[in-house]
Amino acid sequence: MIGYFRLPLTLIAHSDRVGIQLMRVAIAIVFLWIGELKPAERAWQAANNTYGFSKGLGTLELMIGVLTLVGLASRRLGFVGATLAFLTPFVTLSFLITMPEAWVASLGDTQHGFPYLSGGGRLVLKDVMLLAGALLVMADSARALLEERPSAESSRRSSPAALLSGRPARVAG
Repeated sequence: MIGYFRLPLTLIAHSDRVGIQLMRVAIAIVFLWIGELKPAERAWQAANNTYGFSKGLGTLELMIGVLTLVGLASRRLGFVGATLAFLTPFVTLSFLITMPEAWVASLGDTQHGFPYLSGGGRLVLKDVMLLAGALLVMADSARALLEERPSAESSRRSSPAALLSGRPARVAG
């Protein structure tokens, strides 16, 4: 049965490199979009005295988006962006625990509380996918950094003899 599907399965099996780069672009789009919208909700933020914080958060999100996208060309900056993109959802997902408004309120219906998410709760839930995607991109960036050609100095320090002895290798000369 697999014979009929060998070619498409082979193409799909080798698409992970493209998939990771597309995930990088998708994460960048999400952070750039959300970061750009933060200062746009000015009336509500002004009424709640949160405009300064929101503007700063929006700037941070724009920076994460740019750094993640730059990861297509720069391994180091991409790693920084992916790491920040990975850490950010932990804060956002904490709202599911710390904010009762994340769940449907008890208004006489039997469907309220866990697992019924309010509009705000559903908005936060997207961060689960963002967290998983950022982990993949961060791992890819870390792998690329580890595969970079080491400098002559780090090569001497990590020679097999130096690693076994626990001391740096001596340089002849």
